[in-house]
Amino acid sequence: MPYMYMLRCSDGTLYTGSTWDLSHRMDQHDSGLGAKYTSRRRPLTLVYFEYFDRIDEAYYRERQIHGWVRWKKDRLIAEGPGGRDPWDLV
Repeated sequence: MPYMYMLRCSDGTLYTGSTWDLSHRMDQHDSGLGAKYTSRRRPLTLVYFEYFDRIDEAYYRERQIHGWVRWKKDRLIAEGPGGRDPWDLV
């Protein structure tokens, strides 16, 4: 199942990504084999995710969130995946 996810890095920054298999991708990030950005900022904490029917939808959502300012990302994380329809924050 495709996912869009957000990680909090050890330096407090956020990393946003998308993947087919969230568990496997988290293992990659945790072992340092994930993105170059996260490999230098471990340990990582999964702080938010959404799942989609298609990978292109997850990727689109990832790109959308990349363009957001930090306070908007923090609000999405605080409300959690069940807090409201995430598309309301667009």
